Amino acid sequence: MSPRPADSGSRRRTGPLRLLTGALALTLMGALAACGSSDDSGTQDSAAQKSDGSFPAKVATKFGTVTVDEAPKRVVALGWGDAEAALSLGVQPVGASDWLAFGGEGVGPWAKGLYDKSPQKIGTLEPEYEKIAALRPDLILDTKSSGDQTRYDTLSKIAPTVGVPKGGDQYKISWEKQTTMVAQALGRSDEGKQLITETEQKFTDAAEAHPEFEDKTITLGSRTASAWGAYVRGTGRVDFVERLGFRNNPAVEAKAGSAFSVPVSEENLQLLDAGLTVMAPIGVTAKKISSDPLFKAVPSVKKGHSVVFDDQNISSAFAMDSVLSVDYALEKVVPLFSKALK
Repeated sequence: MSPRPADSGSRRRTGPLRLLTGALALTLMGALAACGSSDDSGTQDSAAQKSDGSFPAKVATKFGTVTVDEAPKRVVALGWGDAEAALSLGVQPVGASDWLAFGGEGVGPWAKGLYDKSPQKIGTLEPEYEKIAALRPDLILDTKSSGDQTRYDTLSKIAPTVGVPKGGDQYKISWEKQTTMVAQALGRSDEGKQLITETEQKFTDAAEAHPEFEDKTITLGSRTASAWGAYVRGTGRVDFVERLGFRNNPAVEAKAGSAFSVPVSEENLQLLDAGLTVMAPIGVTAKKISSDPLFKAVPSVKKGHSVVFDDQNISSAFAMDSVLSVDYALEKVVPLFSKALK
C-alpha cells in the first residue's frame, strides 16, 4: 500500500466503471476500521473546527440527497474542478484527479501554493477505486463528471459521495453550482456564497465594460488530432461567455444532444461561423487550427472575428471553469475577445 498522504488542511484561498472486486471489499473493510484510529486527530480536528458547523450537511444530487454527518477530514476530489473548488474553500483534498494533466499538484497556476502537501493522483474517466479506498476518505466529491450510475454506486460504497446534480450528466454543471455543492458538503456554505458573489460581480463588471459582447453570437470550438467540435449550452465554457452577454451559436445548439459538445465535420466547418469564433487546440498546436484552409474560409475567421488559444494556461483556465480558474480566464480572455470584435 502506498504511503498515507497528509490529512486535509484548512488553508484559505489567498488569491484571484468497474464494480468493486473482492480485493477492494477487503480494502474497504480495512479502511473503515482505520477511520476510528486516533493518529489523524491533529490537522483533521483543525479542519473541522474551521467549518461553519452546518452538519449534518445535506446536498441534493441526481442520485438523491447525500448526507454528510460530520465535517469531513479526508476528502477525495474526483470531478472536473472539484479539487479547485475545495481548495477555494480552504480544504486540501488527500486525493484528486488531474483532468487537464497539469502535473505537480494537479491544479492550474491560479491555484498554486494552496496545497501544503500534494494529493494522491487518481484516474479521471475510470478512477482506481482501490487507490481511493486506501486513502480512507470520509467524503468523495464527484460533482462534475459523467453522472454514470455504476461509477456513483461504486464510489458511494467507499464513502459518502456528492455526485452530479440533477441535469448535470456529462459535465454539465457551472462553477457556481459546483461551488455551492462542494461548500454545502464541506459545511462552508457561507464561504461558498461569498466566493460566488465576488466572482459574479467580476463577470458583471466585465460585461458592463464590454457592451460589444451583448447578444453577439459565439461559437466555442475545439480541434483534436482527428476531429473538430463545438460546445453546447449547459457546459462551463458556454456558461462563461453567456455571463458576459454572448449568445451561443444557434446552429450549434440545434444539433445539441446529451453530450457537452457536438462533432463538426471538415465538410461542415461553416457551422463554426458566428459573431465570434473561439477555438481551443487539444493535443495539437494552435497553428494547426489557424493555418487550416477550411478554417480560414469560415466567414467570421475571414473577417478577423476569431480567437485561437495559443497559451496553454489560458486555454486550460477557460476549460477548467472552476471558481478559481474563471478569475484568471476573465483577466486573460476578455481582452482577446474584445480585440477580435474590433
